[in-house]
Amino acid sequence: MAQTNGTTKYLGSTAREKEVTVTLMEELRRQGTFESEGEAKLREIVLGRLAALVKKFVRKVSLDRGLSEAAANAAGGKIFTFGSYRLGVHGPGSDIDTLCVVPKHVSREDFFDVFENMLKETEGVTEVSGVPDAYVPIIKTKISGIPIDLVMARLALSSIPDDLSLQDDNLLRNLDDRCVRSLNGSRVTDEILRLVPNVSVFRDALRCIKLWAQRRAIYSNVNGFLGGVAWAMLVARICQLYPNAVAGAIVSRFFIIMYQWAWPQPVLLKPIESGPLPVRVWNPKSYPADRAHRMPIITPAYPSMCATHNVTQSTQMIMTEEFKKASEIVDRVIIGKASWSELFAKHDFFHKYRYYLQVIASTGSPELQVKWSGTVESRIRQLVMKLEYVESLALAHPFIKGFEQVSYCFNEEEVRAVAQGEISEAIAKRKKEDIEGVEGASTVYSTTFYIGLLVEPRQPGSVGTRRLDISYPTAEFTKLVKMWEKFDENNMGIVVRHIRSSALPDYVFDEGERQPRMAQKRPKTKGTDRSSNTSPDGPNKKARLVQSTLIPHRPDCILMPSRHSISEPAAAFPHDALKDADNGVNSLPHVKAANVVERPPSSSGIYKPPVKDASQVKSPRLPKGEDVAVATSNGVP
Repeated sequence: MAQTNGTTKYLGSTAREKEVTVTLMEELRRQGTFESEGEAKLREIVLGRLAALVKKFVRKVSLDRGLSEAAANAAGGKIFTFGSYRLGVHGPGSDIDTLCVVPKHVSREDFFDVFENMLKETEGVTEVSGVPDAYVPIIKTKISGIPIDLVMARLALSSIPDDLSLQDDNLLRNLDDRCVRSLNGSRVTDEILRLVPNVSVFRDALRCIKLWAQRRAIYSNVNGFLGGVAWAMLVARICQLYPNAVAGAIVSRFFIIMYQWAWPQPVLLKPIESGPLPVRVWNPKSYPADRAHRMPIITPAYPSMCATHNVTQSTQMIMTEEFKKASEIVDRVIIGKASWSELFAKHDFFHKYRYYLQVIASTGSPELQVKWSGTVESRIRQLVMKLEYVESLALAHPFIKGFEQVSYCFNEEEVRAVAQGEISEAIAKRKKEDIEGVEGASTVYSTTFYIGLLVEPRQPGSVGTRRLDISYPTAEFTKLVKMWEKFDENNMGIVVRHIRSSALPDYVFDEGERQPRMAQKRPKTKGTDRSSNTSPDGPNKKARLVQSTLIPHRPDCILMPSRHSISEPAAAFPHDALKDADNGVNSLPHVKAANVVERPPSSSGIYKPPVKDASQVKSPRLPKGEDVAVATSNGVP
């Protein structure tokens, strides 16, 4: 197979590939990935209303700035969609990423003061929430039930014409970084569509890959996996390599090529270009930080950036294993021994590991909780990276979303328990009206994130019990999140604790989904000193390292969390009412300072540490005559 202009020698899709493409599209429809015709029309109506509102907003600000009636009418204003909607792969209920482009005399402050208020006063608009201090400042809203994420860019133009195109790099001149970032989403999306040989095939294949990634819980940029833009660029690259292939053939080759991709070789849709701005463009030769990127997927629009800088060693291992599993399923689909529905099977994250970390963020108000939980989630990746350095820990697997709960508490003791992640059945069933008028009652808003822990298999010939000390990474993580400039120890809580799979709460499972079997309780031995129940604040500091020699089943290792990360007073409770007269905080309940973590049985189907000898790896293969080495070579279109 020869390489020509970034493509591979491919004669065309076979009859079988065309057949499986038909069955793929039928399965995607069964899975509910396509919106109805009515919802599609509603989206168009909503976008039309939004475009008119943006023009009205620009006109109002123009008049307030002293412009004439004619100049205000000519100032314009335009919206551009980007993300999944612009790519044509959005589903029912998904949001529309929208960019509002305004002339130079309209400020960002106007966007969040004037335009946000105009939205709130518009008929059919609900849930308007501006986040002006975000990395990419945004207004989240719903118009006629359609969720919309609005970002804004102010160009160095006196007016915005209706036929404006954002493709010209010179439009980026004299813009602040936030405007460049806001424009980047739309420019990247348009460039992807311009660079794929067949947009229809690209959309069908991407819709499949997107659903697969969501079902397998690897669709999340913030948690170290890939976000929507990165998945789109990967599919676009395969489409470039096989410009004459149908969607089924693209999907088949996608998994094989991505499994064997020679990372950290970057995925590029076109050569990286220089431009008119004194801004940093991705360049691993010049920037050490760029050299550290594990799976670099580079945006095609200037200034080129790495869309996957969040990927960690653990998340790369997880995605690589998922590529391999998916390639094997699709191979069976091609030969008629499996159906596409198997590819979209739900993840088994909460059945996969024996031990998990819970990261619990809590506050006393819904508005504050949105910001605090978002801040904590954005730092989870740092905790994962620190856990990767822990001896005997093979992998730290973050789940892609947090679980939100609202708990109605009668007293401080219940508040304290909820903030620690201990929500009793009575609290879980309680409703808002149950605490109305009750003195001392309060509401706790909490978001819990999960990280699965995989312990390395014991080496042959090793003896004794290994200690899995996670005190440093958990303590450093809590310090990191508290460094947020808006952190308030009286109103925000952060708790990290480890739990057994048998203790996972019901809310992480779908209705009817079988929970992991409860682990058999170990028999108590008379006279056993359960030192792990000793408070970390107690006088016996050696209690953290004590292990019971009277437990019949030998533990593989002991998990030692940090006292500060699990039960730090300032971090544990979200309410100011928890202050104690003596030392400023309530005395804490005893927590276990050492818990047993057993090595999963060798038969478990969970991720194994990477195989060092490449000869041991049985790789999925491309069809006869095609060569992965060519597809993954350094050539770009």
